[in-house]
Amino acid sequence: MKNMLSIISCFSALLMTVPALSLAIDKSSPDHSLKKTDSSSEVVSVVSKQPADIFKTKSPSTDREYFSVLDINDGQVYNISVRDYIIGAVCAEMPASFHKEALKAQAIAAHTYAVRQSVAERNAPDPELLGADFSNDSSKYQAYFNSDEIKKYYGDKYDEYYTKVSEAVDEVINEILTYNDTPIIAAFHSMSSGITESAENIWGNPVEYLIPAESPTDTSAPKYTEEYVFTAEEISARLTSEYSDISFEKDCDQWFKINEKSKSGTVMSMKAGNKTINGTQLRTILSLRSANFDISYSSDYGFKITTRGYGHGVGMSQYGANAMAQSGKTYKEILMHYYPGTTIDTL
Repeated sequence: MKNMLSIISCFSALLMTVPALSLAIDKSSPDHSLKKTDSSSEVVSVVSKQPADIFKTKSPSTDREYFSVLDINDGQVYNISVRDYIIGAVCAEMPASFHKEALKAQAIAAHTYAVRQSVAERNAPDPELLGADFSNDSSKYQAYFNSDEIKKYYGDKYDEYYTKVSEAVDEVINEILTYNDTPIIAAFHSMSSGITESAENIWGNPVEYLIPAESPTDTSAPKYTEEYVFTAEEISARLTSEYSDISFEKDCDQWFKINEKSKSGTVMSMKAGNKTINGTQLRTILSLRSANFDISYSSDYGFKITTRGYGHGVGMSQYGANAMAQSGKTYKEILMHYYPGTTIDTL
């Protein structure tokens, strides 16, 4: 294990000599197609096109013992201990009914996300965060429950589930994932199509450790497939709201055509009216569970879209992680499977 303190010492002078770089961060990256009130959310960590060195200057988990969180409900910034924050993130992001080894993997992903985002925020502050590392806005950042929200969310199961999650977090509290001594983009999602997706296919930039990984048990996860039915009027209204100059043929059967899918099933290119878009764009416009789908039309019911999986499909599949844990795999084996080539470092 590499000691992250050495990273701080090696690059501490960088901030003194190099102006802060502006980060190309996907601020909408936490893909919360499952809302905070749902039982299995997903998140994409900070995606940056800037040199990795900017993430090596400071580690908030080694030079302080808390993360600062902006509460969007009251506009106040709160200092949350690292332990409490990770527990709150795991509670908000993964069902507590999952296997303990899967919860450990989730805890490390959540911790890694927080470290990477905190370092990025220190070097390129977002004025909207008012000095915080991130907020509790789950549409922009990793979901997080405070103690009251955890109690409300778990209800009668609070004692059992909180104990289970906190024990899992405590066992891995000092561990994060790194690649080339840098906290990784700890992307995860609810369930894949049976094989996870590459970061390049979803966000346009390749990431060495965010590549397709087999996750066959996902196909038997709850609601693996989901059907959506839209009228022609609904489709027209939603797409016109996004693309003001879009036009459609008279024959509704000609409105959509899927041109290309990735090996993981993500729609890479499709025709929507007179526009060429991708599956991720249509997923956002129509609020679909994933960008892996098929479309059909019938004059009887309109447009039927059948999705597979839940989420962007990049990184760790939560249902896949749980299945691996149930089969006897450890959290380390789970993480190495979904983030190949990375290292579990001790802070």
